[in-house]
Amino acid sequence: MISSSQLVLGGGLALGSVFWVELVRDLYHVLAHIWAPVGQLHAWHHRVFRRDLTPVSEEIYRKAHWYNDVPEALVMLTFGLLFWGLLLSLSVPTAWLGLAGCLYTLSFLGAAIARGLGLPYAEELTDLTHRPGAFTELPGDWWVNRPYHWRHHFENQEAYYCGTFTLVDKLMGTALSLKGKRVAVTGASGTLGRALLTELHQAGAKAIALTSSSESLSIGIHQQDVPLPTVTWQIGAEADLLDTLKKVDILVLNHGINVHGDRTPEAIHKSYEINTFSQQRLMALFLSTVETNQDRVRKEIWVNTSEAEVSPAVSPLYELSKRALGDLVTLQRLDAPIVIRKLILGPFKSALNPVGVMSANWVAKRIVGGARRDFRNIIVTINPLTYVLFPIKEFFVASYFKLFSRGA
Repeated sequence: MISSSQLVLGGGLALGSVFWVELVRDLYHVLAHIWAPVGQLHAWHHRVFRRDLTPVSEEIYRKAHWYNDVPEALVMLTFGLLFWGLLLSLSVPTAWLGLAGCLYTLSFLGAAIARGLGLPYAEELTDLTHRPGAFTELPGDWWVNRPYHWRHHFENQEAYYCGTFTLVDKLMGTALSLKGKRVAVTGASGTLGRALLTELHQAGAKAIALTSSSESLSIGIHQQDVPLPTVTWQIGAEADLLDTLKKVDILVLNHGINVHGDRTPEAIHKSYEINTFSQQRLMALFLSTVETNQDRVRKEIWVNTSEAEVSPAVSPLYELSKRALGDLVTLQRLDAPIVIRKLILGPFKSALNPVGVMSANWVAKRIVGGARRDFRNIIVTINPLTYVLFPIKEFFVASYFKLFSRGA
């Protein structure tokens, strides 16, 4: 009779073997982009599809499966058998359950052979990440879907390597590529704005400064000034940015104000107008530019909602206006056609917060690093409670909004 501990061990071995072969597949894919012998086989996979994911030809489609998918599955199967052999050599109880990864791999091998032979319905039933048609969901967060894999083909072949789970891409920082993307940052003349523009430039993005200042901005790279495309705008005139936003891939909403202890009617109006309503107008404007499949995959919004969403900032109006912004973003993310990330930042030293304890450059590095790992909520703070409280708050608020509101 099998004991409960053996059942738990066996279940763990089965899941572990599946995860192991998926890890092998992702690493094999990475290898194909850095080692020519494997890359020559994998190149067939990148010859198959047009940008709308329709095959270039039936002949190339079939050959791609014989030259790429079948060898890939055989490598997975080999390492799956090695995993099972290791369990046997260690006399692990229920070692036979370690064959689950091999059975899992055989489904991929069988599907690849069926597609290579051109069997009826094999493509429709088994090649799900390459089906043509409009994207109806966001790029996957932890699971690879069509929009996620499209980016590997047509955005950056040196990123988005994963086949089923996105874990390897998250660990490698290849779950979001910034290379060549046009990224516009509001509040560009501020301390964090400049730091973000610098990090984005170094990540390969085409950084654009959106500022209320009339002066063109530049950033320091390797002790040299690098001028940036600079667009001047004013609060209340967000619509003037429409033509610029049509050409932007990622909009970073970073402008804001802190009136500290002021609670006059003027301070209330100013805080909400800048910290909440201006940001909402820009979000709506940017969302209106999302029209095509490519827009849904490439365009994003990053919103600096601040740690004030869940903890005091010793500035009541800053807290209230930022919490309102944060809740509105949570609401809008339920129906947004593109990814909207929150930047939940603790106190960093700036003109708005001269007593901040974190460096803006340090914060900017972690924001860009978190985005490249595709974190939808990027928390950067020295307060450990925020890492616990914010996910709980976000889950319950999003669930409440989903239950008691309706989308378009």
